[in-house]
Amino acid sequence: MPRPLAAREPATASAPRTLRALLARQFASLAIYNYRLYFAGQLVSLVGTWMQTTAQAWLVLRLTGSPLALGTVTTLQFLPITIFTLFGGAFADRLPKRRALVITQTLAMVQAALLALLVATGRVQLWHVYALALWLGTVNAFDGPVRQSFVVELVGRERLVNAVALNSSIFNLARIAGPAVAGLTIAAVGLSWAFAANAASFLAVLAAYALMRPAEFHALPRNAARGNVFQQVREGLVYSAKTPAVAFFFILIGIIGTFGYNFTVIVPLVAEFILRVGPEKFGMLTSAMGAGSLAAALAMAALGRLRPGWLLLAAAAFSALLAAVALSPAYALTLALLFALGMVGVAFTTTINTSLQVIVPDELRGRVMSIFFLLFAGSTPIGGYITGFLAEHLGVRAGLTIMAGLCGGGTLLATAYFVRSARRAFAPLRVAQPGAAEAAG
Repeated sequence: MPRPLAAREPATASAPRTLRALLARQFASLAIYNYRLYFAGQLVSLVGTWMQTTAQAWLVLRLTGSPLALGTVTTLQFLPITIFTLFGGAFADRLPKRRALVITQTLAMVQAALLALLVATGRVQLWHVYALALWLGTVNAFDGPVRQSFVVELVGRERLVNAVALNSSIFNLARIAGPAVAGLTIAAVGLSWAFAANAASFLAVLAAYALMRPAEFHALPRNAARGNVFQQVREGLVYSAKTPAVAFFFILIGIIGTFGYNFTVIVPLVAEFILRVGPEKFGMLTSAMGAGSLAAALAMAALGRLRPGWLLLAAAAFSALLAAVALSPAYALTLALLFALGMVGVAFTTTINTSLQVIVPDELRGRVMSIFFLLFAGSTPIGGYITGFLAEHLGVRAGLTIMAGLCGGGTLLATAYFVRSARRAFAPLRVAQPGAAEAAG
């Protein structure tokens, strides 16, 4: 006998409640005033950053027509991260983070303004781009670790996973909008306006820091820093090497970061030498990758992170998709492949980022996250230069295919380490599994 209608109404009414609960969990960190300011400021600033990244690549190719020159400017922009970011992590564990971020963001704004001025006056030369890329890289070497470890002070441990996933979503939302807007801006009014827009975008993030309420920051217990900065850097390195779960994450992100995450070189090369498209379609290629990354980031904000086994599958899929991008003969197919590449890429990078921040002791977070930043972004000078070198001498398709093969080999190495040393280390760390997202709501 069917149940009365009244008995079925609660089940029907539960669907909207379930949806509301899911959305509330997905955007839980936005309930915090300081994080809302941070979120809004970063969104505006990151759109400008991606506009400049796109315009800089286009500028170098217009000045030189050389894949090697494009690889070199990327190398110079990320080389300071390789050299200095471990020290940036040590400073992140001892400095007031908001004050440090105001300084680094101001210096980045000046860099963008100078580049805009040089391009607008027609005086820009390749060495100017090289020097200003080196400047920005030095700023980012200190800004990155501080910003990575600042999030927990804004939202606390209980919302950390959610906040980091939302940070990934705004990064990728900007990666959709920034290159597309840059391509249209370059075509309509010229390169200099893209750089000027980036300089102006820093005002939003500086205003956000100025309006924050320091009294509402989440104070974290931490031990006083011991020894000099070199000893503190060594402490972070030793901890990471001797903690199997952390070492597993670093093997994976180090190899993929070095040989796969060189999109400031890869996408312009694909656009210029394989697809042979103009600035508007070039911007859309990067936007397609950002769209896939955004979709994955929003899903992870609500549902949690990947288990280590799925993380390895995502890395393998990343390698295969990168090879497919290299071999794709059609613009529409490349757009679809980059969308998928963005999805799997953000799945494992966000998982590694959030897992590390939960696992690592508070007093070591800045230093460990500086190692993450080093392996993810600081490895770009190596990978960017290799990508440009291979493309210059073997052709873009062959060069990118080789890089995809190296990513695949690195995934096999990480799998072997996981099976041999790290599998048992994850048993007590269930906080890093998808069910932990419930704590973030």
